Order: sequence, then structure tokens, then C-alpha cells
Amino acid sequence: MSNIVCANIDKSYGAINVINNFNLDVSDREFIVFLGPSGCGKSTLLRMIAGLEEISGGTVSIGGKEVNDLEPRDRGVAMVFQNYALYPHMTIYDNIAFGLKRMKVPKDQIDERIKAVSATLGLEPYLARKPAELSGGQQQRVAIARAMIKTPKVFLFDEPLSNLDAKLRHHMRVEIARLHQKLQTTTVYVTHDQLEAMTLADRIVLMRAGAIEQVGTPAEIYEKPRTLFVAGFIGTPNMNFLNVVIHQVEDGWLLVGDGINFRIEGHGFRLQHGQKATLGIRPADLLVSNGADVNVLSGTANLIEFHGNDALITFTHGDIEIGALVKASSRAKPGDQVSFSLLESRLHLFDAQSGVSLREDDAGGATQ
Repeated sequence: MSNIVCANIDKSYGAINVINNFNLDVSDREFIVFLGPSGCGKSTLLRMIAGLEEISGGTVSIGGKEVNDLEPRDRGVAMVFQNYALYPHMTIYDNIAFGLKRMKVPKDQIDERIKAVSATLGLEPYLARKPAELSGGQQQRVAIARAMIKTPKVFLFDEPLSNLDAKLRHHMRVEIARLHQKLQTTTVYVTHDQLEAMTLADRIVLMRAGAIEQVGTPAEIYEKPRTLFVAGFIGTPNMNFLNVVIHQVEDGWLLVGDGINFRIEGHGFRLQHGQKATLGIRPADLLVSNGADVNVLSGTANLIEFHGNDALITFTHGDIEIGALVKASSRAKPGDQVSFSLLESRLHLFDAQSGVSLREDDAGGATQ
């Protein structure tokens, strides 16, 4: 078993507390992604799991064994960093073999293990080359091979694709996903890129200011954000937010705001008369209106962003700019009048003061 348990983890630098009472259970063979903005503490947490940062409070356990006082080499983990950290004067073979040679593993075993890991990552043609002769993606594969060859209990990735261009990032993202499917090693992966998180993770741990904002599968995080922060951080293009006041009427509820007068039944929400809220609408959930729809947003298109199959229309509704994602073939032109409707089942409501979702099944707010 290679599960990871973080219990009541704290991290302080002098009087500054950067991680506060962090609790998380990572299951054996699970792929967990720490996601969040810069400075939220995700890399610090990873380094504490690895043993590269001292833990100020709480415990980290790997495979049922507390590792707080163990050296990194004794924790059964292997880490891949943003910078490849390859030895430029060594061949790729020697870079991969370096750790095993220090452990005095017999040469025939080193050869056998390098052959296996090179085949897995497609590095056989490059073993005699130096790092400078490889592309960025190939160098990152060497760094992964160097971690793999130790047969660790846990893989730790700290923003490993940040230095690659968009095409290489996509390629390496696919390779890492396939590698996890093949090896089934418990993996913790740090990134600020939501696309990496959404495509790689079994579960996402979305962090903010040293604490967990929400934990869930990519679908749960996207479809049922538990706070306004989560809703704004996840999703491209960004969710639209509109300030409204909630009014109870005979047959349901009204959401009243600047040029907004939406009528909803309110099933599945915890609503109060007179409550101030933030209405969230994903651009992809706005539907071109047929003229007979209720809950319509209309305005003048002022910006059209062509995305290939889709187009993002930015239009002005009153004093508010709203984005709607449509099929490129049905996109408007700047200056056109556009109208979009919204289904109640696709809207999001958040308390204006706390930022917590008003969905009944999200009553617990952020979860750990």
C-alpha cells in the first residue's frame, strides 16, 4: 500500500503561517492534483511530503508509516521538478543510472532497469546523447525516467510541464497519463494549469491561501463548485458573475439585478427572501434565444473571439459585459444584437457575503 495521509499539517516561516490545518487522504494508486494560484501553498505541501521542507505541525504518513523524521531518500518517493536538473556532462544513460550507481546496484541490474524504463518512455535512441542534444520534452522524459528507475512508492511532480511550449505540454500530459495507467503508482502532481488538472486528476485539491477550498473529481469541481472562488478559478472561458437580490414570489423566486429579472422555481437551492447573491453562468451554458424563452440576456456584441469550432461572443447587457460560447458557424458580428437564454438547471448561485454555494447539496461549503 502506498496511500498518503496528511493530518493537521501546518507550515510556518517564523510568524508567517502558510499552511493551516491541512488534512487529506490520498488512496493507493490515486492520481491527485494540487491546483491553485501562485502562493497558495501547493508546492510547499509537496515538498513536505517529499521531506524537502520541515513540517511545523501535524504528520505525514506514507503506506501507513509516519515519515516526518525520515530523510527524503528513505520515504520511498521520487520527485520530478519544473527544472529538469540533468547533469549536462553526462550521457542520458548515466543521468538515469546516477541514483542506482550511488546505491551500488550491480551494473547488470542497472542495464536491465534502464532498458525497461527507456522502452516505456521511448528513450532508447537517446541514451548515448548529452542533455543539450535533446528537446525540452525529451529532457523532461529523462527526468521522469530517473525518478521511475528507483521504483518509488509515490511519484511527486512539481509543475513539470511549465517550461514547455503548448504543443509539448499536451504531448507530455498524454504521456504522463499513460504512464500512470501503466504503472498505477500513487501520484501527487502540482500545477497552476487547470487544463492539466482536469485531464490528469482522479481528484483535484483546489487550494487557496494555504487551505483546501474544495476536493473532488474534475467533473464535481466543474459542475458543482462549492464557492465563488472555485467557480471563478475553474473553467475556460471564465464564468460570468452577476449581482442579484433574491425575492420570493407566489410560484417561486425572482433574481433581480442590473437589467436582470430571472424567474426560477428554486428547487435544490437554499434561498431567503431579500438575500444578496451572485449569479454564476458559464459561457457554454448560454443558449441562443428563440424569441419565446424566459430568463433572457440581450445586448450588443462588441467582441468576437474565434476559437476554431467555437467562438466566444462578448456582449453588453446594461452595464455588464457577458461572454457566451457558441458554435463558430453561428457566431455574430461586432455590433449585432444578440439574445441568450439560460436553463435553471445550469445556473449557479452563491451567497454574496460568504461566497458559499447556495445549492442544497453544497451546504457544507468547502470540503477537506
